[in-house]
This record gives sequence, structure tokens and C-alpha cells, in this order.
Amino acid sequence: MESPQVVSFRTVVEPQSSRPEADRLISGEPHLTLWNYFTDASQQFFAGIWAATRGSWRVQYSECEFCHLLEGHVALSDQAGRRWEFRAGESFVVPAGFAGIWEVIEDCRKLYAIFESRQPPTT
Repeated sequence: MESPQVVSFRTVVEPQSSRPEADRLISGEPHLTLWNYFTDASQQFFAGIWAATRGSWRVQYSECEFCHLLEGHVALSDQAGRRWEFRAGESFVVPAGFAGIWEVIEDCRKLYAIFESRQPPTT
């Protein structure tokens, strides 16, 4: 059996462009770009680079996401009104179940690693 290969973010990956859905958009006209470098065989783990221009939109996370901001300034606010701001060089995790607002204050670029469990949460 051949060992899996290491994935380098130096390779060229085709970008995917999108915008927040109209019913989630709060402000601006943000443009989102995604370079997904890795998806595991189970389709539960993903890693890559994500970039966005200024604006804000509602989010609902079904996945856990580790983020390391390479450029820019972002803020996340939850439904209870708590707010977290991050700038280039800072890292954070958004847990599954987070609902709130993602705001790009200065155009941003981040590394991400996402885990989305296929198992229903236990209560």
C-alpha cells in the first residue's frame, strides 16, 4: 500500500469564487475566493486558503474551523452580542454550532482547516 503524499500549499489550485447568499448578506458586496488544497477520503476534513473582500453576512457553522489570518481584519459576533476581532497573524477556532455574523473589516486572507463530522452530535 502506497503512503499518502504530503500536500503543499505551494502547488497551483483552481480558485472557486462566490458571494454570500442574498438572504444572509448584511452589508457590502463581499467577494469570496477559496483555494481548497486538501479533502480527505471521508469528505470530513478540508484545508486551504480563503479570501474575502469587505462586507458582512450571517453564518451558521455545522463544522469546526481553525483559522489563521494571513492578511486583513475580521470580526465575528454571536447571537448573544459577543464580538471577537482578529488581525493578520492571529489564529482562532469557530466551533460547530456557532451562529452569528462574519464581518470583513479589511480585505482578508486566511489559512483554514475544517472538520465536519458525519456523525450526529450526542446529547
